[in-house]
Amino acid sequence: MNAALRAVVRMGIYVGCKVFYIYEGYQGMVDGHIKEATWTSPSGIIEKGGTVIGSARCKEFRERPGRLKAAANLVKHGITNLVVIGGDGSLTGANLFRQEWQSLLEELVQTETITLEQSQACSALNVVGMVGSIDNDFCGTDMTIGADSALHRIMEAVDAISTTAQSHQRTFVLEVMGRHCGYLALVGALASEAEYVFTPEWPPEKSWPEQLCRKLGRTREAGQRLNIILVAEGAIDIEGNPISAEDVKKVIVDNLKQDTRITVLGHVQRGGKASAFDRILGCRMGAEAVLALMEATPETPACVISLDGNQTVRVPLMECVEKTKAVQKAMDELNFELAQRLRGKSFMNNLAAYRKLSKIHPPQYLIENKEMCKVSHRLGVLCIGAPACGMNPAIRSFARLAMFEGHTVIGLHDGVEGIAQGTIKPITWGELHGWAGAGGTYIGTKRTLASNYIPQIAKRFKEQKLDGLLLIGGFEAYRSLQEIADARDKYPELCIPMVMIPATISNNVPGTEFSLGADTALNEIAEICDRIKQSAMGTRKRVFVIETMGGYCGYLATMAGLAGGADAAYIYEEKFTIEDLRNDVRHLAHKMDQGIQRGLILRNENANSNYTTDFIHRLYCEEGKGIFTARMNILGHMQQGGSPSPFDRNMGTKLASRALDWMNAKVKANTTADGIVYTNQRDSAVLLGMRKRHINFTPIQDLAEETDYEHRIPKEEWWMKLRALMRIMAKHTAVYEKSAASLAHIAEESDYAEEESETETK
Repeated sequence: MNAALRAVVRMGIYVGCKVFYIYEGYQGMVDGHIKEATWTSPSGIIEKGGTVIGSARCKEFRERPGRLKAAANLVKHGITNLVVIGGDGSLTGANLFRQEWQSLLEELVQTETITLEQSQACSALNVVGMVGSIDNDFCGTDMTIGADSALHRIMEAVDAISTTAQSHQRTFVLEVMGRHCGYLALVGALASEAEYVFTPEWPPEKSWPEQLCRKLGRTREAGQRLNIILVAEGAIDIEGNPISAEDVKKVIVDNLKQDTRITVLGHVQRGGKASAFDRILGCRMGAEAVLALMEATPETPACVISLDGNQTVRVPLMECVEKTKAVQKAMDELNFELAQRLRGKSFMNNLAAYRKLSKIHPPQYLIENKEMCKVSHRLGVLCIGAPACGMNPAIRSFARLAMFEGHTVIGLHDGVEGIAQGTIKPITWGELHGWAGAGGTYIGTKRTLASNYIPQIAKRFKEQKLDGLLLIGGFEAYRSLQEIADARDKYPELCIPMVMIPATISNNVPGTEFSLGADTALNEIAEICDRIKQSAMGTRKRVFVIETMGGYCGYLATMAGLAGGADAAYIYEEKFTIEDLRNDVRHLAHKMDQGIQRGLILRNENANSNYTTDFIHRLYCEEGKGIFTARMNILGHMQQGGSPSPFDRNMGTKLASRALDWMNAKVKANTTADGIVYTNQRDSAVLLGMRKRHINFTPIQDLAEETDYEHRIPKEEWWMKLRALMRIMAKHTAVYEKSAASLAHIAEESDYAEEESETETK
């Protein structure tokens, strides 16, 4: 919420508005606790959880007399545009307030609380909403502000519990928040390899105690020492009867005699620092909310800023509220299939992925069912490039799903060099346990390209009788898959379906907007930047110059700059001169005069061969003499992170499931009468990536035109449009001189953006 608050204040001031804080929610509006915000007032809050202006429930606002007081207080301050950050109740109240606005003004004029001139000056109230809720229970957006941070708290708890549970061979039942929405429990279970999950939207049958005990018994027989069960606080069975963590524990203890403990996470999930994803989401939504208000007319319906895929969009507020209420109605009527559909595409995808993985049992219980193993293929898994968090969850998901379908999964260890050396062995069921929470890749990876080993690769593929290949990695993997696809005419052994899942912290692979590992890296950088800034708490006026990784791709520097509230982020894609550097020094000096105590400068490692991190640090030291001091930090490989973030675990798991579905279809369509898989079509060697709102399988050879091979980056990068927003949040003079262009870049992210407006001219 604080990131969104900061963005609203600074974007509002940027476009020429007066911005006011309304403290303690609607209660503050009723009581008149309203204060004008300044550009510096939201400084230093972007990483903090909660909201610095407070939030409170207000019974008085639910009645018309309370709304009369609130309207009078807004008119006295000349407020005609309202940004509401909250849940469906807060947003519904805001819409009702807007609908009553004219009648409220008329009554206030009649009682002489306000003048006719004041009423005419504030004749219309525009409302834009942003959903702030850890529950992610609002229909119309893929993610609400705060949900990702709550998932971080859940995964931290699960990872911490896992060590003691494995030591003592225990079963842990974790109760997570979410009210009547099972999103946190579902995604938490998907990311933590939980054996069982209880959610309101996907309730178990009445016989769930028998099913649960049977599954837990099998995992223990297979040698698994740890069992995790997640229970949503609103969990019910198929008949609507509540299921509590105590109920689950009693079933396990009474039937299996297992050492079982309960952990109720409670409000811990709401606390802590905001994740990098939530900070960036709040910034983007807050800026878009201001633009929506500036473009609104009295006839424009109230809207809510939502996330659809990777795009911020505006959707009618009441349409979303009604849909959210329809979910609860469906739940009350025990129509769970409808409730799942109403939750949205993102929820359905998570549920489909967990359903597949939750039905999987160790192989010895599948071998008895011969029908499932009639069609068996040998599928290879290979990693190329630098290690990235999310690789292991993807391998685990792909391998276990493939084994469940009767396939044999072959681990091609240590990249293409390992293939040449014959470091190849099947992946077993048991070794995959615990991979979802592990960083890097257990099958090894190297940066060596395939071009030097094409004959050896073809030979090994033939020896192993591979029918399909899953390739996971960064730009080296991308280039290698193109090289393998180009060599198909010469080596028929390479004519099998091949799919690549991008995995690199640099996020520099063409054909996708997100790569596995990038979110974990952003969280690491944001956390390190927070600590570095904290180290200067007792020091007055200090600037930190921090170097990030990424090769020639400025994604990490830009997005970490947005998440960390940086004053500048120097990258290769946006050229800068010595004059730009001097302007940034002057800008920081001006900020220090306004009372800001710390500055943050990020530089991508290959931003400029002459303007090195050391050069920039020395420049700031020299030019800032007498005003501020400067310190330099090179983050290095710690950016790769330890455990994958919930986002990377979840994305890796779902992408691998999609990859297997695609591979099964391709193998089936291209199997000859004698059982040999053969295909050399362009669409049989693809990259699996997310673009805007869709998951796409793009032929790897078709992406060549989109690639800058010299610098190992895509020719067009979506996140470049967010650089203007980062500069606006830092209040750079250079941005003010290019205001129209800056706002146009940001507005392009919205489906409802206009080409030009009076706001942009301001």
